[in-house]
Amino acid sequence: MPFSAKNASLPRRSLLRALGGGVVLGGLAGCGVPAAYVGPGERAVTDLSASDRRLTWANWPLYIDTDDADPNRRPTLEAFGKRTGISVKYTEEINDNDEFFGKISPALMNHQQTGRDLIVMSDWMCARFVRLGWVQKMDRSKQPDVARYLDPLLRSPAFDPGRRYSVPWQSGITGIAYDRRRLGREVRHVSDLWADDLKGRVTLLSGLDEAFALLMQGNGVDITKWTADDFHKVCDQVEKYVAQGRIRRFTGNDYTKDLVSGDVLACQAYSGDVIQLQADNPHIRFVVPEEGAELWSDSLMIPDRARHKRNAERLVDYYYAPEVAAQLAAWVNYVCPVPAARHVLADAKDKDTAALAENPLIFPDSQMRERLVIARDITSRERVEFAKRWNKIVGL
Repeated sequence: MPFSAKNASLPRRSLLRALGGGVVLGGLAGCGVPAAYVGPGERAVTDLSASDRRLTWANWPLYIDTDDADPNRRPTLEAFGKRTGISVKYTEEINDNDEFFGKISPALMNHQQTGRDLIVMSDWMCARFVRLGWVQKMDRSKQPDVARYLDPLLRSPAFDPGRRYSVPWQSGITGIAYDRRRLGREVRHVSDLWADDLKGRVTLLSGLDEAFALLMQGNGVDITKWTADDFHKVCDQVEKYVAQGRIRRFTGNDYTKDLVSGDVLACQAYSGDVIQLQADNPHIRFVVPEEGAELWSDSLMIPDRARHKRNAERLVDYYYAPEVAAQLAAWVNYVCPVPAARHVLADAKDKDTAALAENPLIFPDSQMRERLVIARDITSRERVEFAKRWNKIVGL
């Protein structure tokens, strides 16, 4: 199968968090609205998949392969339709986790259909959906490729043990990016960010869910079971660094502009963004610190009362065939959740595409994999307190 690697700026992770939808839900419950949690018996309706061969899929912009000549055509999705006879209405309507949560939450909390059979959310938002009972359990017996090929590192996050309700679409790493030529040395530890030669030329991510895990890892914390004390220690440290003028600013995805211009020499960054930056500046490096880094995913889920659940399950499994996963990975350039796709890419005739098989930011090598961890999510009880403190520091 021919591939062509693409460069795209992908806004998958939300720029700001504020307090999130959990606060809204809490307020509604306090006003006499029935509890938002939906029990297992209320999640499914009669599945129309056998007679109505279609489904609706909501995803983020620029998060699927497109045709070179026509960006409105999506080769892997078209191939799925030809293979199965299932028509997919694909919408790029997710620009922010909280925004989309607010868009579909009224229907879900009131046991109504959302009009979508498949959605893609970031880990921490997936955790919220699972806790609320707003997504349906997938039938893994009908998803043999997911069962066989899903990366072992991603198989059992704390919010969804065994991945019963979610399947990673793409993954990424939150680590450190830096300009090796301008800095004149290597960065190997989180603590390196606070060296004197980086004073005022470091940025951190502004989103609570994006920033906290890497900073905790710098303190030697196991982020699979971090505590409130671990969080407040990080906040104390960041407050000190702000007061000392060590942090230039807190950013969303716009940290890339500062790094390219040289205004910033090192920053918290996402692995996929750095792949794009390296195409123009090979001196930009991405490092998984020796203390470790956070491995995260944006995952596919089937909302409650979706009318085409079986069709959605088939689509999810289709993207776990190594040949299809490889075609997608060549386009989006994030961590591929199907390690077996690496061998497919390595056999590509195009040398640039074949080179992607050796890129550890798409297929992490064994040493990097040992340092990658999925953080436990922030619970709804913790979020209000933690968000207030973090947002005060960041200036939100």
